[in-house]
Amino acid sequence: MPDIGLMSKMVVKDVMSSPVVTIDEDALANYVAELMDKHGLGCIIVESKEGNPLGIITERDLVRRVLAKNIKPDSIKAKEVMTSPLIMIKPGEKISEAARRMSRLNIRRLGVMYKGRLVGVLSSKDVLAVMPELIETIQERALIEGENRAEEVEEESTPFAGYCDSCGGWSDTLKEVNGEFLCEECAAELESQE
Repeated sequence: MPDIGLMSKMVVKDVMSSPVVTIDEDALANYVAELMDKHGLGCIIVESKEGNPLGIITERDLVRRVLAKNIKPDSIKAKEVMTSPLIMIKPGEKISEAARRMSRLNIRRLGVMYKGRLVGVLSSKDVLAVMPELIETIQERALIEGENRAEEVEEESTPFAGYCDSCGGWSDTLKEVNGEFLCEECAAELESQE
């Protein structure tokens, strides 16, 4: 996916969610679910006792590792439910690079680390939220560049080879004049008549 327009200038810190809601690795799964519900979140970051990010618990993790296995949420710890390791990205990375990484790794969220600290989470939803604006900007830029390119082509029009639309003779240097391709003599004659 090539970087076009704003996509190449927009960086992770512009769209990430911050601050991050975290939970201790020994917290119980039911507390994780309560926090997610309370804050309206789709994920929570699991931290070690020292405060380092270890992994992530998503709604899907709770369904697959707790509910689907009929495990009581108050009997399983966050570290047993989390997906680990948490894949990280820097806040200054381009959004396009973050999107590529998520696609390549088939994940929906990246932890954002700055100077050894977790400062945010970037989700595919965050990236998609800015896409309409980016698409509009890309379209506007393409229109402007298309108009500029059309002007350049008119200025740099290269001669065509073929039969003159006026006299029917062959010419290696046909010019387009008023929608017709004319040899140099017919083009000069037409210009002198105007």
